[in-house]
Amino acid sequence: MKFARVCVALGAAAGALAAAVEASSSAGSTFTYEVVTGIFKQDDPTIPPAEIGATPASFGLIDESPLRWLKLKAKILSLNLFAPRNTQYKLLFLGRHGEGWHNVAEAFYGTPAWDETWSKLDGNGTIVWGPDAQLTPLGEAQAANVTLLWEKELQAGIPIPEILYSSPMSRAAKTARISFEWLWKTGKRALILENFREVIGVHTCDERKTKTYIREQFGDIMNIERGFTEQDELWTADHRETNDEQNVRLKKALDFVFSHGGTYVSVTAHSGALNAAFRVMGHRDYSIPTGGVVPVLLKAIKA
Repeated sequence: MKFARVCVALGAAAGALAAAVEASSSAGSTFTYEVVTGIFKQDDPTIPPAEIGATPASFGLIDESPLRWLKLKAKILSLNLFAPRNTQYKLLFLGRHGEGWHNVAEAFYGTPAWDETWSKLDGNGTIVWGPDAQLTPLGEAQAANVTLLWEKELQAGIPIPEILYSSPMSRAAKTARISFEWLWKTGKRALILENFREVIGVHTCDERKTKTYIREQFGDIMNIERGFTEQDELWTADHRETNDEQNVRLKKALDFVFSHGGTYVSVTAHSGALNAAFRVMGHRDYSIPTGGVVPVLLKAIKA
């Protein structure tokens, strides 16, 4: 009971702190990042990602006690309460979309042939992967598996995402739709951010649909960020983003997340985008399987 009362008190104080942080932040803010390790199996370099899997129990939380999420929430509240004025902590649930038809094609042809030839086409006469590859039935099932894990952990006190972000690509947005079906029923909405999309250029699967299409398909549960163009003005057939260019873009995406509210945040995106985010964070290299989720407790210091 005493522990619970402390958590309540911390929560009230942290709420006031969060409001102050949000009020003092702006979309133009920039941050440096540091992963708080020792919380999840995914941030432990001694555990191979293949051993962890796409959706491990408790999303990979190392603490397996019945009070695991309550203790983590208390830790994050305390970190934010006693952090310097320019420092904040957020728990990010970083999800990769379920299997798409482009993943099927790459697995069939092999990555060298995919990159050299097939990725530049819209399909092979049997399946279509471009523009804007869709989920396969397996991909939808993988997203549904994430739903089941959330529902199980809700019983254990996992914090519900206060803010949700999605890539504008159909496979990511649909994964978010399925993964958080239980949350959309409460009236919660996600925000689509262009900067969370997959590596831009050359591969037709990564050319997005129009703003009108996205609004028609996902407007019931998602808003679209300001300045989002009707046509995809970023994708070109003759240049694919370098790692450095991806890092700059994903740094902007993370800065946006930390310039806005919410201590508990969900992002549904892509392997390439999340790999760039990991590089910006200083997280260990981590290959997320389709339909996988990697939580990260992230410290941000405002420049």
